[in-house]
Amino acid sequence: MKQPLFRIFVSASLLCLLLTGTFVNAYAQGSTSIIEGDSGWLFPGWERTDQYNSARTESNIKLISETKALLATKNIQLLVMVVPAKTPFYPERIPTYVTISSQIKSRYQDIMNLLSANGVTTFDDLQVLRTLENAGSSAFYRADYHWTTLAAEASADASAKTIRAYWTLPTSSESGDTLGEWTNERRYGDLAMNFMSPQDRKRIGRDVYTVRKLKDAATGSLLDNTPAKIQIIGNSFIQPYLGYPQKLSNALNQPVTVTWNPGNIGPWKTFIEAAENPEFKQRQIVVWQFNEAQLEFPPDTNNIWDAKGIMSVSEWKNKVGAALK
Repeated sequence: MKQPLFRIFVSASLLCLLLTGTFVNAYAQGSTSIIEGDSGWLFPGWERTDQYNSARTESNIKLISETKALLATKNIQLLVMVVPAKTPFYPERIPTYVTISSQIKSRYQDIMNLLSANGVTTFDDLQVLRTLENAGSSAFYRADYHWTTLAAEASADASAKTIRAYWTLPTSSESGDTLGEWTNERRYGDLAMNFMSPQDRKRIGRDVYTVRKLKDAATGSLLDNTPAKIQIIGNSFIQPYLGYPQKLSNALNQPVTVTWNPGNIGPWKTFIEAAENPEFKQRQIVVWQFNEAQLEFPPDTNNIWDAKGIMSVSEWKNKVGAALK
């Protein structure tokens, strides 16, 4: 019997809540502000558009580089994927009272340069999404924090291309995922659903989510007995509903395993969860997804990450080291 091609390390109830927008990919607790732009486009008001802490971002990228070196001792390769922030991606859609500083405008490229300087393999996902937009497709949903399925799949293709360029693919007795058929669903975006009054939500209206049909839950990934050698770690941008893991599996013709959490849990805690899985040592390639603005915040940032995801940098290093022993 053919085994399922990816695994999801979140509960079914959490998955349901995330897909209906009950949880939001926010990393500024206590903020409920949104920015309403042209034609009902919504943006996260908790993400700063005036400045960011470049020194702290550089320190975090050095931590990622150290993690890459530690993974390499176990013959595990690391690809970091950085998803661009929605607000600076659409300067033409934001209201005139919102100013995007030159520092924020250059932040994504600054991050790319720092990753490269620290020897971390990555690719320019900003350019991937720009190419999609230039071809007439939206990279982000209008009233949602998240990218579209087309953007997720384009990024998965770019990930697969980068992986093939740098490393030899693991051998596998299983083939990649067969993509589901396209389907359209009308729903409120999470920014409208979570941060607007019923009246304003109705005024903004629902969007059409063009996504692929997911496999029957009865064939669920928890039945997989053959550990995948490719691991994806990240937040709700890589949830199967939006299509990234299935497309990466399809593009590489390889099974993949997925560990993801809502954005407020943070990338550091989610990495620990993945690494502490006994099967993690059998991975050969890890794709670690960040959002652009997340890279400013280390593991010990209070009021950013959920309480259970906060730990000192030294504690985080110790946990990673212990998981890889």
